[in-house]
Amino acid sequence: MAASARSRPPFLRLLVATLTVFFLAATTTASDGDSILLNEIARVSNQSLLWGPYRPNLYFGVKPRIPNSFISGLLWSNVDDFQTFQENIRHQCEQGDNMAGYGWEEYDVRTGGKQVIRDRVNKVDLTTEFVKVEGGSNGGNWGVRIKGTLRDDAAKDTKTTVVFYVGNEGAGDIRLANTPDIKGLVGNIKLDGSLPVLGDFKLEVTTGPATNRPPELGNAEAWAERPLDRTMYLSLRVPSQHVWKAKEIFFTKLRDNFLDLQTRYGSDKHPPPWQTFVFKPEFEPGNIHMIQKVFEGSFEFDVLYSSASASTMTSEILTTKINENHESFINRFGKIFKRQAPFDTDKYTEFAQSIFSNLLGGIGYFHGTSIVDRTYADEYAEEEEGFWEEAQAAQKRPGAFKEEGPTELFTSIPSRPFFPRGFYWDEGFHLLPISEWDMDLTLNIVKSWFSLVDDDGWIAREQILGDEARSKVPSEFQVQYPHYANPPTLFFILTKFIDTFEKAQAAGDAPLSVTGISPQDLPSAHVHHPEVALEYLREIYPKLRRHYYWFRSTQSGEIRAWDRNAFSSKEAYRWRGRTPEHCLTSGLDDYPRAIPPHTGELHVDLISWVGMMTRCIKRIATTIGETDDAAEFAKIEHAVARNIDDLHWSEKYHTYCDATIDDFEESVHVCHKGYISIFPVLVGLVEKDSEKLGKVLDLMEDPEELWSDFGLRSLSKSDELFGTGENYWKGPVWININYLAIQRLSEYASLPGPHQAQAARIYEKLRKAVVENVYRQWKETGYAWEQYDSISGKGQRTAHFLGWTSLVDNLMSMPEKVEVVMVKDEL
Repeated sequence: MAASARSRPPFLRLLVATLTVFFLAATTTASDGDSILLNEIARVSNQSLLWGPYRPNLYFGVKPRIPNSFISGLLWSNVDDFQTFQENIRHQCEQGDNMAGYGWEEYDVRTGGKQVIRDRVNKVDLTTEFVKVEGGSNGGNWGVRIKGTLRDDAAKDTKTTVVFYVGNEGAGDIRLANTPDIKGLVGNIKLDGSLPVLGDFKLEVTTGPATNRPPELGNAEAWAERPLDRTMYLSLRVPSQHVWKAKEIFFTKLRDNFLDLQTRYGSDKHPPPWQTFVFKPEFEPGNIHMIQKVFEGSFEFDVLYSSASASTMTSEILTTKINENHESFINRFGKIFKRQAPFDTDKYTEFAQSIFSNLLGGIGYFHGTSIVDRTYADEYAEEEEGFWEEAQAAQKRPGAFKEEGPTELFTSIPSRPFFPRGFYWDEGFHLLPISEWDMDLTLNIVKSWFSLVDDDGWIAREQILGDEARSKVPSEFQVQYPHYANPPTLFFILTKFIDTFEKAQAAGDAPLSVTGISPQDLPSAHVHHPEVALEYLREIYPKLRRHYYWFRSTQSGEIRAWDRNAFSSKEAYRWRGRTPEHCLTSGLDDYPRAIPPHTGELHVDLISWVGMMTRCIKRIATTIGETDDAAEFAKIEHAVARNIDDLHWSEKYHTYCDATIDDFEESVHVCHKGYISIFPVLVGLVEKDSEKLGKVLDLMEDPEELWSDFGLRSLSKSDELFGTGENYWKGPVWININYLAIQRLSEYASLPGPHQAQAARIYEKLRKAVVENVYRQWKETGYAWEQYDSISGKGQRTAHFLGWTSLVDNLMSMPEKVEVVMVKDEL
């Protein structure tokens, strides 16, 4: 989390809040100028965000934020031999592709950037330089320069086939503008299109520079029929829901060509692979258009998209924009992420830029149906002994789940090869770095998520929208359940938004002009204009409120039924979806809980999330003048804080613990020391003077418990279950939780109190340990990782995990030390 209002002196927090509420109350009704500004910001933002590489599951694929519309993608492979071609053709990002590293080196969602894919198996490094050019009324133009550079170990005559394809998943038409030629097309390939929302457009694939070389002759007879100094073009019609399956379509056409060549030439005279793995040109009207080139050596060509409402996109404009985007990214990145010692040297520059660019480069637009079980079976209440077995049996009943939607989501993703879809609890962490760069983009994504809130207040924890998304998810994980929750991390972002807005207002930052909004103004538009901020919060508040009450009601726990003593008889919570092995809904999957699961369980991480959520929605209600709601939320917040101590603090183990019911029907603590033990501290619900804070800090700092040289481990080294089973959340270091710990330590270290010096000490060494290890593993492997081993520091599980691991950019921008100033009473 960004530094919150809690770190301000109490009198300043009260002054800022009072002035903000007073000012906003005075602007409850938008003036004509404000209305114009709101509309203009929305228009310019939608235009600048319309296009992008929004198919992050692919190595490269451009689409607009429009359902059932234009899609494109890139395939390539080495074609020097028959044996390896099928295994090595690239399309979707796959962890098994054995890349030497890949990803965006520089990227801004609004302007574009540069990606490098180091394909050691195919012996070529592929670069995609993507740019967007504003203009017109349909999202402007875009272009991409695709370069292939032979790797050092490649032979000079290494041959590569490259396919760029364009598809249409809905209404409208895309067609070839060139004159058809069964031998292949000469010169630039031109497509004309007209689609809903996008209007008329042209797409051109250039021949590239004169340094491009076709492969050697091979079979002369086959060459005469289909000379590879030309470009092959194929157009055909497939069911619209299958357009995304370009690789399978490509393979089908290659198989047809292979069988034809085999029949005609036999095995002895069969053409070489670079002539075999080429499709026959087809020119029928279609909704998928494939453009195939074959090169020997390094190569380069451009893809240029021109909207009819804007000026024509050219290779010269593409070159200019590539250079401009490079300069602007470098300059802006340095201003926004001001790295502090010891990470302020050139050594970390490329690392910091790459980590952040790949987070932004993972933003995608998804549209399609979801699979949901809305049977609301009695077993899903989880109120009987052995409830997990009954629930699992109910889930397997015929007709238990159905497709719903379609819906759409604009979101970042945890990992392009492994998790290319929206995850509710990941997204709040993703948006913490993104909000530093572009608050308008951040709020667009938050609004997209909350647009998915149903009538009851539920948001599915995984957004697996459409067949393409489902193709990457095992069937047993596709069904979503409306009684399952997930950590509500998007409330972090709304808290940060209000903090940032209040800071801007207190500083007297000038509001934007009513007219002439440009994309350069957009990142801070909501922060610098009070009415824009207020209108945004007003618009999403009803859904936030509905989601908040759904969350509390569906995940409630029992207090009275088990004669527990607590300040409040209401504020206790239990994750639904438990099994003996997992609590997937908590996000901490295999973290040890009570065995066996019990209907009387209470989960300390969950009540902590509710406390954070309550504090945030209370601030929103206060800001927009919902005073009755704010008063109610204040009572709940107080009750949650009291019950965390009453229900979850263990005097025996000196830490926070889950609770369950034992064989004697007594409430007892279940204490597996680890991340859940420090959760009330992580979300800021423990006061700086609390004796309990000191105990939690001791737990963090103890090398036999949570401390490791690479960050806080998820489960205590002394726990009997440390490193056992799946070992997913039973010891490894996770960057999102370490980030929360470091951020909170920074706040405690800045406030006078008995634990200030200890918090400052842990802060300094933990920040350094986490960043240094992520950097070291990135240098050694070319990747950021999902988690890190707490013994060796080695990156493990999913590679190219640029979701919350990208929080290291925020950590590098934090101060090296927090100055501890003793108050008079402590001297």
